Amino acid sequence: MAIRYIKKNEMDELLNLYTHLHRRDVPLPEKSKLESIWEEIISNPRLHYFVVEYNNKIVSSCTLAVIPNLTRGGRPYGLIENVVTHADYRKRGFSTSILQYALDTAWKNKCYKVMLLTGSKDPAIYRFYENAGFKLGVKEGFVANAPDYL
Repeated sequence: MAIRYIKKNEMDELLNLYTHLHRRDVPLPEKSKLESIWEEIISNPRLHYFVVEYNNKIVSSCTLAVIPNLTRGGRPYGLIENVVTHADYRKRGFSTSILQYALDTAWKNKCYKVMLLTGSKDPAIYRFYENAGFKLGVKEGFVANAPDYL
């Protein structure tokens, strides 16, 4: 197992892995739009896309956004999103390892905290995140979804 930053030429592999993130998702835009988004992501030094490579295959991933901040002594905060492991490779510690890697990166970037949201109501998922170093109930999360007309 190797944890590393994703490479520029691995967008298609990441998109394939993302099919294991949500049972249903909105359709992706056309390839040229995806490539434009990917170029923006790859060129942004505050966006960290990590992957776990196992047997020459990307089997797990997560994203860390380091967000500049004018409070907390000017220290940034982190937001972790899109934590996913391929269904065939779950329960092997890949997600735990990649989350630790993301947290270590956040601390190296002087983040004063890292936040993560989950849409799951499964207590096992809560335990998983708690075992990875996150605390439930420290703050309350609120989500506003885009209107349907957008």
